[in-house]
Amino acid sequence: MTSLIQILEQIREAGVPGHPEARLLAVSKRQSADAVAALAAQGQHAFGENYVQEAIAKREALAALDLEWHLIGHLQSNKAGLAARSFDWIQTVDRPKLVTELARHREPAQPPLNVLIQVNIDAEASKHGCPPKQAAELARQIATEPALRLRGLMAIPAPHPDMAHRREAFQRMKSLFDALHRSHPRIDTLSMGMSEDFALAIAEGATMVRIGTALFGARPAPGE
Repeated sequence: MTSLIQILEQIREAGVPGHPEARLLAVSKRQSADAVAALAAQGQHAFGENYVQEAIAKREALAALDLEWHLIGHLQSNKAGLAARSFDWIQTVDRPKLVTELARHREPAQPPLNVLIQVNIDAEASKHGCPPKQAAELARQIATEPALRLRGLMAIPAPHPDMAHRREAFQRMKSLFDALHRSHPRIDTLSMGMSEDFALAIAEGATMVRIGTALFGARPAPGE
């Protein structure tokens, strides 16, 4: 387990001169509300959750801290309404039906929901995400919805043991982001890189990295 200060320093060291520093998203799935509160007390503001109901329980318990909550797990269509009202960001939009449901259920009094398109950059059968060729059309649909704000792209490349393979996937994501930016110049977020490869992801253009194990230690097993 690494301290928040050490992780932030590693993020700074991995940064590209002339580019904004990458944001840290602390992945808190299966971590307790107390563990989240302890990290928040050290200055961490944004937290990522995989499961809608688990995240809602933590958000309610920690409402006084005014944290920023991101959904980074697969979103089922039947939970889109709940997610639309409960999160600040949804990073895993990968199909048109989700766009429609999220926009329909976002409360008018809430600010636009920040949205990232999840791309299955390595075409893994076991992973969610749209094919790279479908990202532009999905972005167009998101951009037409006033209740949503298109922020960019997210990916979970294959965990190949050879970091050269991961670098190549990060480079393809950066190329896709740059192409999308030409049509949507207000996008600003490329979410990629996790505990064991975030420095490499930042070097290849990530603006947000998702780190859990390095911050919290091993996750408790379900039921513990």
